[in-house]
Amino acid sequence: MNSGTADLLLKTARGMVRAVSAAPVTYAVCGAIATVAMNQPDTRNALSDEMLDALIAAFVRAREDDAVRVCVVASTHATTFSSGGNLAGLGADVPLVHQHAGNARFPELFRTIGTLGKPTICAAGGHCLAGALGLALACDLIVASDTATFGTPEINVGLFPFMIMALIYRNVGRKKTTELLLLGDRIGAAEAERIGLVNRVVPAAGLDAAVAEWAGRLAAKSPVLMALGKDAIWRQQDMALEEAWDFLRSQLTLALSTQDAQEGVEAFLAKRKPVWTGR
Repeated sequence: MNSGTADLLLKTARGMVRAVSAAPVTYAVCGAIATVAMNQPDTRNALSDEMLDALIAAFVRAREDDAVRVCVVASTHATTFSSGGNLAGLGADVPLVHQHAGNARFPELFRTIGTLGKPTICAAGGHCLAGALGLALACDLIVASDTATFGTPEINVGLFPFMIMALIYRNVGRKKTTELLLLGDRIGAAEAERIGLVNRVVPAAGLDAAVAEWAGRLAAKSPVLMALGKDAIWRQQDMALEEAWDFLRSQLTLALSTQDAQEGVEAFLAKRKPVWTGR
């Protein structure tokens, strides 16, 4: 799939999701790319229990669809990716034990993305704050518009970003992460790219095309090797070095046993494009 085709497919998907106004999250598949779009502009896509449940369900759907090779997370809101956690829900008269159980949705969502077996791209086309920053960082890649902002403002309203702290520390240096958590300031897209919080910043008008280009390139890779690699990334991240080496050596051996690995080597030597079978 070339970048022009992928761009058209992604724009078609985004158009499809905007046409459906009732669902908190909409799901569209074009080619091998699934677009999951948060679609509650009235709340600026606040991560309510309903929104989190819908996001989890959408990623599970993408995981179980063999035709899907890449998942893009986006927003139908013009200026906001997501405002983060649902503060109105936090203030509701609900027993604390129920709130504690409900908070399990955040790690469940992040875990589902991390173990998806398929690459994920966050299309951060607007403000990405609080819990939404965790959603973005749970994805493999983040492409941001130059108008996007990022931050953890929870401390400013008497809270703290507990549920996303682990993801931020695993993506950004310790001192800069601590600054974000303690001060609660927003940073622009350029600064987010500089500190390694996002992969790429593009003009707002070019966001769909940039995301589509990467999605198309990812979709063209071997799905079985992508799944093995994604699983290895997730599992080795907190292993001790020696343990990681042993695990990764076993994954290399497993990868070499696949038909796609053999096809890839043969295609390279023959100077032709590989034809993946996913086996």
